[in-house]
Amino acid sequence: MNGRSDGPDRSDMTLPVHRTCPYAPPDEYGRLREETPVVRVTLPTGATAWAVSRHEDIRTVLADPRFSSDRTAPGFPALSEGARQIAADARPTMIGLDPPEHGPARRTVLGEFTVRRMRALQPRIQQIVDECLDAMLAGPRPADLVTALSLPVPSLVICEQLGVPYTDHEFFQRHSSQLISRTASAGKRVHALDELRVYLENLIADKEREPTDDLLGRQILKHREDGTYDREDLIGLSLLLLIAGHETTANMISLGTMALLEHPEELAALRADPTRTPAAVEEMLRTFTIADTAVLRVAKADVEVGRVLIREGEGVLVLSNAGNHDPSVYPRPDVLDIERGARNHLAFGFGAHQCLGQNLARMELQIVFDTLFRRIPGLRLAAAVEQLAFKDDSTVYGVYELPVTW
Repeated sequence: MNGRSDGPDRSDMTLPVHRTCPYAPPDEYGRLREETPVVRVTLPTGATAWAVSRHEDIRTVLADPRFSSDRTAPGFPALSEGARQIAADARPTMIGLDPPEHGPARRTVLGEFTVRRMRALQPRIQQIVDECLDAMLAGPRPADLVTALSLPVPSLVICEQLGVPYTDHEFFQRHSSQLISRTASAGKRVHALDELRVYLENLIADKEREPTDDLLGRQILKHREDGTYDREDLIGLSLLLLIAGHETTANMISLGTMALLEHPEELAALRADPTRTPAAVEEMLRTFTIADTAVLRVAKADVEVGRVLIREGEGVLVLSNAGNHDPSVYPRPDVLDIERGARNHLAFGFGAHQCLGQNLARMELQIVFDTLFRRIPGLRLAAAVEQLAFKDDSTVYGVYELPVTW
């Protein structure tokens, strides 16, 4: 191919890089996007991979079936010690499957996350949000929004959806945090996975004896009828949904609340016209891109991306946060603009593996923000943003505590 290159090398740079500002990617990502948008870098494990940082190139990678999601494939990039061991020991879930296996695995559970089913959940989500706010308002001030609202809302929703007792949510939170930590030892991460799997295996065994009217119970009945039931597959699916269903949305509730309180003009516009909330949610998803380094691939063939040749067996790290702040797509990308409403962002990924639960996440965020600022109009931060502890050590970005008062 004319103009093709094996590409620039920045293996002296180790990615990912910690954010210095929660509202923008690290400065290094911006320089990569402008100067070397497809470049070889070093990962924390010492291996090298290609980093892709332009919006257009990221969409190219995520839409091309020649880039594999198989975490057990040679060359698949790992961002932490033990990641490859975990992938090798566990039955692959849909996020680690390629065609032709991926499509059928996704379709079996897709019906649980349709817009219609999410609308049916709306009254219950509203009730959960109101109950959490009732408890917060009755408690001491300042309150930690993370423990009072951000974590319990999506945790309760996904537990009820799956049919998992909410009384066990602290167990799940503790072990899932270990599992997605980039600094936890390989042994701790493997132990966390083992503990979660044992719990879910026992829970699913109970549901096999007496299927319940929830996602797990319906999956058991459906696959038994089809003759395709496999307990290990359901354990993997439930683990994926349980972690993804509360970690991501919980962090977005906290960060979104922080952003609106830090941008009073945007918050005032939202209060004046709640029909703007859906667009505001999209803008906050784009701005924070909390799973910005969670999307990894490995080339199954030689593929050209951005006039750079990525060879078969080479890993790819997709810098979604850099892509979501690409000024060629989003003018003034580091400005929070709730009128932007850009649904072409990469916060939910792109292509065949786009986030299964995005309809649920959007609904939860819309209900939370509308209800929170309607019921507590005097809400304000009780600590400066500079004093907050952000989750730089996790695959999913967020804040550990968000003190608020009113």
